[in-house]
Amino acid sequence: MNIHLLENADNLSKEYADWLVDYVGKTLEKQDRFTIALSGGSTPRKLHELLATDAYKDKIDWSKLHVFWGDERFVPFEDERNNAKMAYDTLLNHVPVPASQIHVMPTNLSPEDASAEYEKLLNAYFVPADDPGGTDFHFSFDLVILGMGDDGHTLSLFPGLPVVHESSKWVTSFWLEAQDMYRITLTYPIVNKARSVTFLATGEKKAVVLKEVLEGIKNVDLYPSQIIQPEQGELHWFVDRAAASKLSR
Repeated sequence: MNIHLLENADNLSKEYADWLVDYVGKTLEKQDRFTIALSGGSTPRKLHELLATDAYKDKIDWSKLHVFWGDERFVPFEDERNNAKMAYDTLLNHVPVPASQIHVMPTNLSPEDASAEYEKLLNAYFVPADDPGGTDFHFSFDLVILGMGDDGHTLSLFPGLPVVHESSKWVTSFWLEAQDMYRITLTYPIVNKARSVTFLATGEKKAVVLKEVLEGIKNVDLYPSQIIQPEQGELHWFVDRAAASKLSR
């Protein structure tokens, strides 16, 4: 695990953008596509807006990016709470990613059908033809970008819910009583197959839970972010000083 400590949220976004440019470039020297799963939330919004500026948007070969999402609120695309809408508004409408390579989690189907369709899409991308059961492949996404909530959740893996332990599906949906809506989410097995997973955490409200996630006893029911541990890939935490203020190291 690598921890990147930055002074504040603005510095974090710039450091991460520089890291991303370098990582995408080096990956595309070895292969002809780069698969990325985006996150919702305020910190990724700041990152998106930076990547869409003249200083950064020409540093990435967007034509080779294939874009996915880690989770989605089951609301129409036009709804301001929709993660995909946020990504379009702040980034994807401003950079030349081919439309056919952007894979929004559908919210115009039933939640069950939407998650099944998204899992079918991921199988087509990542499971080799000679391994139809998906039992012997090494990597999924080149990069998964994650945030962490004040309660220790990531993706739509919320504390105390069965979805945290879902291991047979790569994508699932469930009713979240606390938000009075359905959620669609990637599950930990497909994320843990990624070549690189990055968490972005900023602000003092994250300090106590970040210490527990990184330094506390493992309890994924209480702190679901702990279940994200890439099997063969890299794990990076980009944190600002406020979020890291309780860490002992």
